[in-house]
Amino acid sequence: MAQGLTTLAFKPVSFRIYPPHSPHSSLVSGTFSSSALRRRRRRGPPLSLDLMPVGPSTAAVVLASPSQQAEGEAVGVGEEGAEWGKVSAVLFDMDGVLCNSEELSRLAAVDVFADMGVSVTTDDFIPFMGTGEANFLGGVARAKGVKGFDPEAAKKRFFEIYLAKYAKPEAGIGFPGALELIMECKRRGLKVAVASSADRIKVDANLAAAGLPVSLFDAIVSADAFENLKPAPDIFLAASKNLNVPESECIVIEDALAGVQAAKAAQMRCIAVTTTLPEGKLQQAGPSLIRKQIGNVSINDVLYGGRHSLDQSV
Repeated sequence: MAQGLTTLAFKPVSFRIYPPHSPHSSLVSGTFSSSALRRRRRRGPPLSLDLMPVGPSTAAVVLASPSQQAEGEAVGVGEEGAEWGKVSAVLFDMDGVLCNSEELSRLAAVDVFADMGVSVTTDDFIPFMGTGEANFLGGVARAKGVKGFDPEAAKKRFFEIYLAKYAKPEAGIGFPGALELIMECKRRGLKVAVASSADRIKVDANLAAAGLPVSLFDAIVSADAFENLKPAPDIFLAASKNLNVPESECIVIEDALAGVQAAKAAQMRCIAVTTTLPEGKLQQAGPSLIRKQIGNVSINDVLYGGRHSLDQSV
């Protein structure tokens, strides 16, 4: 076949063609009514046409330069085959996403109950993860029938233990790949925020222990100012407002069931990570994508919902 000539064969489908580096603004749309599309470039290296299935009768075509092919850029396919859509901001949960701190939090909570003479295990706290410290501790107190439980006093003691014992500055609790993904998002022009059901005192301590400067983020939203925490959408909606980014253009990265539910309630796409819960449990809340941990979340996952290419060539 002559250089610069590409032939794609397929059944008739509607399409959109996207230029390089502009995945959200199509140049051309229409319907392929013939059995093949042929495109020739007069000058320069040949462009590739990546055909991306975004529904049973719809495709998106990306005009990609050779360098883009190496980077693996593509228009992505999101949940239920829908086009992924525009992305302008990423909202990171903290515990279990940026910071390997869920188990540490449960250990500190066990210490709190030990001070009260109540025997609990770290597993007792799993159903209440991601819902804020008051409910994290109070939920177990209710389940164990602890009488006279004072959630504010318990929170105070929890933070004392957690900060002194588990989240010392530069403790290295950051997940591998967290900083790299944050920096890549910023390099791509995305706004980034922490959106956590934890109180600000814990957010600041965890970020310091993980080696993630507060200055990295365009906004930090914590539980202190909210009555309704995850699974309510309030924290994510506030982050969207603080960033001046529509909810529909925000991507949430979460590890807790309550967090995924909150993202869905906020009408935001959510990438879940299995650092705390197994994939089957997370699927109950219907995240858009599931990855093992933040180090496995690529910029393509964020921008395009993961790469789902359909190679069509002759």
